Amino acid sequence: MSSNVTAVSYGVKMSPPELEHLRSLLTGAGASFAAESRSGDHRFEVYTVDFSVESGTAAEIAALRHDVASAGFTGMDTAIVPAALREAPRKFLIMDVDSTLIQQEVIELLAAYAGKKEEVTAVTEAAMRGELDFAQSLHARVAVLAGLPAAVVDSVRAEVKLSEGAAELVAAFKAAGHAVAVVSGGFNQILRPIAEDLGMDHWIANELEIVDGALTGKVLGAVIDRAAKEKYLREWAAAEGIPLEHTIAVGDGANDLDMLGAAGIGVAFNAKPAVRAVADAVVNMPYLDAVRHIAGV
Repeated sequence: MSSNVTAVSYGVKMSPPELEHLRSLLTGAGASFAAESRSGDHRFEVYTVDFSVESGTAAEIAALRHDVASAGFTGMDTAIVPAALREAPRKFLIMDVDSTLIQQEVIELLAAYAGKKEEVTAVTEAAMRGELDFAQSLHARVAVLAGLPAAVVDSVRAEVKLSEGAAELVAAFKAAGHAVAVVSGGFNQILRPIAEDLGMDHWIANELEIVDGALTGKVLGAVIDRAAKEKYLREWAAAEGIPLEHTIAVGDGANDLDMLGAAGIGVAFNAKPAVRAVADAVVNMPYLDAVRHIAGV
């Protein structure tokens, strides 16, 4: 029994030889081409090819993804996506926030006000590489914020910049009737206005404790770690009535790995090597809205 699959290639500049190499790889894997298209804009190009493969088991699709990822393309990345996900009437997009939905790491912006940016950045990078327990590292990083006036949160919020294409990605999903969520190891005080402005269906992050107008250096409640991110993916998708096979998760660090693995397709966005190595698709451009082309939105 054949399975319908779509290969979506995207890059700042895709050369004809690379596209021909991709076609050869797919043909060698037994693909029967159905349709091809080109799209994109002045920022990046998109090439989409719909094809079928004779058996198309999950293991074979994974092997095809590996072959394409190992092909050494320099001008583009390619996602191999089940047609059922791209054609689903309702999809669920869930994203990490720091260095994914937004360009910065909020904890580093906060730490700069405490004169601790360099040491906090080093801990953050180690945690995102998976070298440190996330919850422990978060508590250690937040501790350096103790005593900062709460007004610093407002200053940091003003510094935050959305990733290029982030607003367009969310708007496209919402306009098509899909659900969008963000889950963050960062902080509600920063995320809340962003999520509300973008019209997110679901969102959650950690809560900084503030007492008498100052940060205490603590967070309230359980930390949003990698297990929590997967939990919220499953809970929110179920609440929306959307099967996991029709979900898309996007992130950049080790804290996102469980969420990426549980989703119908996990996308590594300008991610750490350990995340790129296991994700279903990678985006190595600064344009977050490339994800809409992967998802067929």
